[in-house]
Amino acid sequence: MPNYKYSIYVIELSKKVYSENRKFREANPQFNGVLECLYVGMTSKEPKERFEQHKKGSLSKKGHNLSSSIVHKYGLYLRGSLYNHIGPISTKAEALKMEEQLAIELRRKRYAVWFN
Repeated sequence: MPNYKYSIYVIELSKKVYSENRKFREANPQFNGVLECLYVGMTSKEPKERFEQHKKGSLSKKGHNLSSSIVHKYGLYLRGSLYNHIGPISTKAEALKMEEQLAIELRRKRYAVWFN
């Protein structure tokens, strides 16, 4: 199996997501409206390429949707300052764990955060 390197990334979302998306609002009771709404993800691609896939609503070769509908509709831009400190991760399992840890850490700081 190839030695994939995974990256964590953060996308700033339009604050409209908080008022328009009930699931997003329910997942973020700590949000006070001051900080930003964010999406945290992990990818085996460059974060910029992954963001572009989200915004285009890209499909895989098998026809699976590669974009989060929240990012597709509300994604504004990558927030490198929130993830650049996290280096490449060698396994998908570790990357998924780091994605969740970063999302929870950002929620503790009172951002509104969505992750898978």
